[in-house]
Amino acid sequence: MSTATFLNRDEFLKHWQGHRNLTRRTIEKFPAEELFRFFLGGMRTYGEMLKEMLTVSVPGLEGMVDRDDKPFNHDISVSTKDEVLKLWDEQTEKINELYGKIKDEEFYETFNLFGQYRDQNNNNLLYFLENEIHHRAQGYVYLRALDIEPPYFWER
Repeated sequence: MSTATFLNRDEFLKHWQGHRNLTRRTIEKFPAEELFRFFLGGMRTYGEMLKEMLTVSVPGLEGMVDRDDKPFNHDISVSTKDEVLKLWDEQTEKINELYGKIKDEEFYETFNLFGQYRDQNNNNLLYFLENEIHHRAQGYVYLRALDIEPPYFWER
């Protein structure tokens, strides 16, 4: 008896990149002057959340590929919407490159991501995706508070 695979490696990457495309469109909708200024209820600005997203997925993938468990470093020099979008696009391509370096058998190997999260690489990849979705949803709340219609979440 054979078992079916829910998502193969290429399908997962396509799904992840669809979410990155949606997050990019969310950034595009955000007013440039509000990106690092507007916040609600003590939450960080969307710009600060984006800095986190930009310092998780690619550095995490680099760590997985290089077997380097260096800690988080959210210190990143972006302060404008244009800088965020430029780095977002660069990292989108870098994700394709790094993801392609992960061998099939390595998806199930345990790795100590950022020296803090000991889990299988497949779960680390899900963490990158879930972190992005979580923060994009916060961006949606901010856009609605600014009377801006966010992109449709199903159009990835």
